[in-house]
Amino acid sequence: MAVSQGRDTSGKSTLPAGYAALHSRFQWAVPEHFNMAEVCSRRWAVKQNATKRVAVSAYSTGAAATFYSYSQLQEQANRLSRALVARGVQRGDRVGIVLPQRFETAVAYIAVMQMGAVAMPLSILFGPEALEFRLQDSEAVVAICDAGSLPALASVRGQCPHLQAVLGVGLEAADAALLSGPHDAAWDAALADQPAEFELVNTLAEEPAVLIYTSGTTGNPKGALIPHRALIGNLSGFVASQNWFGFDGKHNADSQAVFWSPADWAWTGGLMDALLPTLYFGRPIVAYHGRFSPQTALELMRDCGVTHTFLFPTALKAMMKAYPGTKGETVRQQFKLQLAAIMSAGEAVGDAVFGYCERQLGVKPNEMFGQTEMNYIVGNCNLHYPSKPGSMGMGYPGHRVAVIDEAGNECPVGVPGEVALHRYDVQGQPDPIFFLGYWKNPKATEAKFTGDWCRTGDLALRDADGYLWYQGRSDDVFKAAGYRIGPGEIENCLVKHPAVINAAVVPKPDAERGALVKAYVVIAPDFIAACADDTRARAHLHAKLTLELQAHVKGQLAPYEYPKEIEFVDALPMTTTGKVQRRVLRLQEEARYAAARV
Repeated sequence: MAVSQGRDTSGKSTLPAGYAALHSRFQWAVPEHFNMAEVCSRRWAVKQNATKRVAVSAYSTGAAATFYSYSQLQEQANRLSRALVARGVQRGDRVGIVLPQRFETAVAYIAVMQMGAVAMPLSILFGPEALEFRLQDSEAVVAICDAGSLPALASVRGQCPHLQAVLGVGLEAADAALLSGPHDAAWDAALADQPAEFELVNTLAEEPAVLIYTSGTTGNPKGALIPHRALIGNLSGFVASQNWFGFDGKHNADSQAVFWSPADWAWTGGLMDALLPTLYFGRPIVAYHGRFSPQTALELMRDCGVTHTFLFPTALKAMMKAYPGTKGETVRQQFKLQLAAIMSAGEAVGDAVFGYCERQLGVKPNEMFGQTEMNYIVGNCNLHYPSKPGSMGMGYPGHRVAVIDEAGNECPVGVPGEVALHRYDVQGQPDPIFFLGYWKNPKATEAKFTGDWCRTGDLALRDADGYLWYQGRSDDVFKAAGYRIGPGEIENCLVKHPAVINAAVVPKPDAERGALVKAYVVIAPDFIAACADDTRARAHLHAKLTLELQAHVKGQLAPYEYPKEIEFVDALPMTTTGKVQRRVLRLQEEARYAAARV
């Protein structure tokens, strides 16, 4: 955190004592040689309790969990590394991993990284076009996928000349026909004859470990190249946001913390915020591949004894509507939850969701902010400094964070600007969390920086205590009738209404005012059940709710912020990472406006 943050106009520090102490003591320790796989698996596999120490708990609804030890994780990773070497994979080569949350996914990451190759996470939700672009652009030499992704992968195989082999996980006999290459194989067959030993490649901390493609708002996605040292840079934020995960006295090697998140391990939030840091501390992580629902999430956390979690705001909103708590019994009591920490990220949490977590789940959420390029840089830690409901928090230890203007100067208190991270921490040491750059795109890498400040594209303002308040993406904020509108505050207000399960606010083009505030709203099932099959009744409900919601927002926010128009939809467009795609809705409004003027 920049030293100027957290001071009032008199120059007196107003930072919470716990926060200031954390920053003043913190120093990075980055060795010359470092490998993510070594610290996340190999070092635990040589411990005496390696065969009993659980690494992954594979959970299925209504079935007993299957436990995999660190010994099994490392042994399978060694066999897979050998199988990849046999297929020509070398140090620095890219290996695509198209798998859901399952034991083999953890094995794949460890195997690829311990051999000095680069793991490339790919979502199982990707269609052929998305897979083809990433496999082509990265020049991936091997892809590992499950039966669900194999048809899409097979359909673009011919357009990916660098792809030498495909390994299929959990395939049925009929699926095997799609393995057409001479080096293709089913997972079990590929590992069966390989030795269970593999010598770790002694990578430099600066060498690439992961290539993650970001979802671009314009143009093709960009591949962010993540070095091994970035895991070290992640740890201060992970520990703090999870209320001292790995260091707390309540949960230790004998009475273990258990981590779970619905976040896909194919994106930064699942890989760097859940899977790898949990394994770094030698603790078990729950793997669940299934459709998210509030009931499933709560039952899973109950059955698996989950103590720490990452739940994005969309998930928490759904839980809040489905399980508001009953008279005399909280949701925590109802499901016998053992939660000690909740981290949330991806969208602004808002005070409505914050209050629900505190009252019903028994834990104040720690909001976190970061990006693929430099993850886990801002957030809260209720264990050591109080969070403010609705605030995204402050820079985590080791990270110098500021709100800057277009010229790269720090903005005064209360003035919105762009959240940025400095290359060097407050001690003048390089921050290890930074990405190496965008894959084959030096111009985009250069554009990300203003001097030593790395820009995020997200807007916030800083209060006198040093807390940041999210104002939205720079391309989400808009002007209506001359007023600057941030969608997050209005959306947070809307979901406080009992009829609203989710909402997205975008500008609607208007000839006179430039834009009007428009809200897309998803109604809670209880409110539409009575008129689901009655068109006239549904129209009446929509009209009634429109007036109610407009009055609701008018009563809590500025008069110019209430939505002049509300459109009710069954679902909002979402990214694979659980974020609302406001851009899709914004473009839809622009297209409608253009069509009406023809």
